[in-house]
Amino acid sequence: MTANGIALFETPIGCCGIAWGERGVVGVQLPEARERDARARLRRRFPAAREGTAPPEVQRAIDGIVALLRGEARDLDDVRLDMEGVPAFDRRVYEVARSIPPGATLSYGEIAARLGEPDAARDVGQALGRNPFSIVVPCHRVLAAGAKLGGFSARGGLRTKLRLLSIENAPVKGTLPLFERR
Repeated sequence: MTANGIALFETPIGCCGIAWGERGVVGVQLPEARERDARARLRRRFPAAREGTAPPEVQRAIDGIVALLRGEARDLDDVRLDMEGVPAFDRRVYEVARSIPPGATLSYGEIAARLGEPDAARDVGQALGRNPFSIVVPCHRVLAAGAKLGGFSARGGLRTKLRLLSIENAPVKGTLPLFERR
């Protein structure tokens, strides 16, 4: 996973970043409150990459992420990811997570069961904690048992996870919807 380029882009919830290489997207940076913070974090992750204009394929990914964070039910399945260097188990976890549509959730245990490894819920959580493709691999849609929030290792922690789930109108046990539906 070698990044050739990085770009920052504004979303309704803050400045995000994306990194790409010849084989596809190598990383996505969740929103930061300030552009300089997003840039600094992205540069730490991908120090050799140059900031520039995203190629058309990456721009489509950016457009999809922005739309999703605006509340549109967008599917990002067509975003090509460079998973070179990603462990095989993590790849399998990411593939299942990518199958979760906006507004829906699965538990760590349900993903483990879909992988044919029902005792691997903790390993699923660890794989998602290493997810370099946040939002494209929607780890925020994976909950603890009983539809509880569980953890979230990305910037902002559970607050960011809850915010992403609220944008998608996903039900989470013990929380109220952001807006009342009529």
